[in-house]
Amino acid sequence: MLRRAGSADLDLGRLAFTQHGREYALLRPRSDTTPHLTTVTLLSILENSGHGFERVDLADVWEGRAKAPEGDVDVVLLSTTYIWNSPILGSAVRWVRENLPGTRIVAGGQFTNLKFMSAMRDFPEIVAVVRGDGEIALPKTLDALAGRGELSAVPNLVWRDGDNIRINPTEYVDIDGFPSPRVLGKQSIVPYESMRGCPFDCKFCSFPAASPKWRYKSAEKIRDDWIAYADQNGADVISAMDSTFTIPPTRLRRLLEILPDSGIPRWEGFSRANTINSAELVAGLKASHCFQLHIGFESMNDGTLKRMSKRVSVKQNRRAVELLSQSGLSYYGLFIVGYPGEDPGMFQDTQDYLLREYSGHYALSKFSITDETMPLWQDREELQIVADDPTDPASPWSHIGMDSAQAARLQKETLDKVRLTNDKAVLSLWQHDYQHWLMPRHDHSTNIAVEKCLERIGMAPVDYTDPDEGAAVIRDNLHRLKDFGVELAPAGRKLVCEPV
Repeated sequence: MLRRAGSADLDLGRLAFTQHGREYALLRPRSDTTPHLTTVTLLSILENSGHGFERVDLADVWEGRAKAPEGDVDVVLLSTTYIWNSPILGSAVRWVRENLPGTRIVAGGQFTNLKFMSAMRDFPEIVAVVRGDGEIALPKTLDALAGRGELSAVPNLVWRDGDNIRINPTEYVDIDGFPSPRVLGKQSIVPYESMRGCPFDCKFCSFPAASPKWRYKSAEKIRDDWIAYADQNGADVISAMDSTFTIPPTRLRRLLEILPDSGIPRWEGFSRANTINSAELVAGLKASHCFQLHIGFESMNDGTLKRMSKRVSVKQNRRAVELLSQSGLSYYGLFIVGYPGEDPGMFQDTQDYLLREYSGHYALSKFSITDETMPLWQDREELQIVADDPTDPASPWSHIGMDSAQAARLQKETLDKVRLTNDKAVLSLWQHDYQHWLMPRHDHSTNIAVEKCLERIGMAPVDYTDPDEGAAVIRDNLHRLKDFGVELAPAGRKLVCEPV
């Protein structure tokens, strides 16, 4: 196919463009990644409280390359934010058991916020669980375990008292008055948390159950924090990790007033579609140094949105995309196939929209059941929701609309059709490995068009069984890239991979 396209030695890594007399690789590897918010927060708590520690990355535990600290370890702090079932938790506990035998474990994070009783029942190594806010509770827990206090006096703590499990009262930190996490050293991308809890009740999300009280920082605190991260850590980007950064409306309006001339870095965050309701608001976001939004549209069928308790409409979804696509602001639209109650006819509305109207980056996820605490289980009998294992996202499921196998087929069918027919919609998948944007001196529409060419070239061997047909597609998209100033550099030529 490549030979017939006239590019037998095609290597996408050799695609390049010229800027200010320098030849840049189009696919420049991403040099900086966003640290986990959980890690930043935990390290800050321990630094501020003066407790000595060594860090072991759970990613290294999963990959089998983690090494135990060489010195004495009194307590292991285990974050369960990225753990979603008991077998995964068991893997982490087993690593502690094998590498640090006899060491006590204090757990915290999303999973044990919800499943603290079963975690302590199943794993005797876990002597305590910090639920919810840890800024005050965690240092007090460590002090108490060291004999400098009583576990019974620690807020938010579930602890082992002989054969009994005690549950202490819950207390909430005033996150607007409490110092935000201190980032250690230089960090070009800083994760940020502007609120805890959530005022919404989407049925596919169990997050509010783990943090029932919604609290948020003021616009002024956010501004001051971001300026400090830029000044002290050299932050170029703030990544707001909240489920919905653009609420409440009063705070958003204030942010749009005070951020434009404040000297803050660029920022990105998550938004609801109904917040993006006017050209003036989008212009305000751009002026405030927002460069990217992530929006959970989920569906383009009002019946499905109602089942989700999403509290937005198809009309509001469509309006948000229209406004953003005209603005030049980067955005990612998130969609779901197979939500309980959705049948293929209802999903057809979403597929048709992605095929015919949507522009920009998008993701289409197959619905999965992550745990039995998801509010959607309230509709179990009505929608005939069945899951082989409600704690395993990969487990087969079914409901009155479809089953997981059918949802997977619809997902693949939609991704294939959108790739082949919609020139303005690009799947968000491979881009994370590369600098954003690929051509940062060009506008949003040009970059989407360039990514679309790459998508079609890369997938041509999958999309076309006829070598001549596939060759024509590769040839056509290489010509399109040339129109944008992107060409194949000669083999062996060294290309610039640093930020443009």
